[in-house]
Amino acid sequence: MARALWKGSISFGLVTVPIGLVSAIEAGEELAFNLLHKKDGSRIIQKRFCREEDVEVPWNEIVKGYQHTKDQYVVLTDEDFERARVPATQVFEIRRFVPAQDVEDLYFEHPYYVKPDGRGSGKPYALLRDALAETGKLGVGTIVLRQRERLAALEPAGDALVLTTMRFAHEIRSPKDLDLPRVNEGWTEKEMKLARQLMDTLSDDWDPKAFKDTYTDVLRGIIEAKVEGKEIVAPEMPKRARVASLMEALQKSLGERQLAKVEGRKAADKRPRAGRRKAA
Repeated sequence: MARALWKGSISFGLVTVPIGLVSAIEAGEELAFNLLHKKDGSRIIQKRFCREEDVEVPWNEIVKGYQHTKDQYVVLTDEDFERARVPATQVFEIRRFVPAQDVEDLYFEHPYYVKPDGRGSGKPYALLRDALAETGKLGVGTIVLRQRERLAALEPAGDALVLTTMRFAHEIRSPKDLDLPRVNEGWTEKEMKLARQLMDTLSDDWDPKAFKDTYTDVLRGIIEAKVEGKEIVAPEMPKRARVASLMEALQKSLGERQLAKVEGRKAADKRPRAGRRKAA
């Protein structure tokens, strides 16, 4: 397990759970690219340059500054950031328990695994995790991460607790200027019935492993072909049928899905089942 990037505690009432936070996201699958000079293929390097002295500046001479008026900065040191302490710097205090289904997905940002830290932390950790699971609630509070106080929600995920940073209400744009159709208007009952039937044909249990980053696979194949000097052949994109109306689109989609299900059952019936003897 990766090293904890934040250590402190969770509190609710007088109950305290010493914890550490570990990022729950693995970014190893992303392809990394460098900027090159088109003329000779050499790598472009970004330099830290001082406009006043017209020289490059080493890291040990760089400080953080806040612009309080135009071109006027106040320098903040590591000690200043250490002094900027609020309770959320060391403690994630759960201020409210709210129904999980009441919080819209657009509030959530980055998830972190929460691990118990130290002797005696396992019991209150398990109690809080299982209480959240039984009640279907989130524990909401604030926490200081990377020199910024963030709203966050605590929820169970199997054996683990997960703390997910959230956006504050003022950071969420209102959709009032988007000229959206009103709820429960703009469609007919027949169209809704067909839409539900189509959704039923596409419904299944949640399996995150069923989804894959195919774009990265195709892009990696193009990179390998260029390295080997091979001709690059772009995959053929499927052609979507043109439809004249919403009703026609629903009817055709439903028909195709039902046909696909029938074909799938036929193919499954032709496969040899476990334990079945093959004919001699």
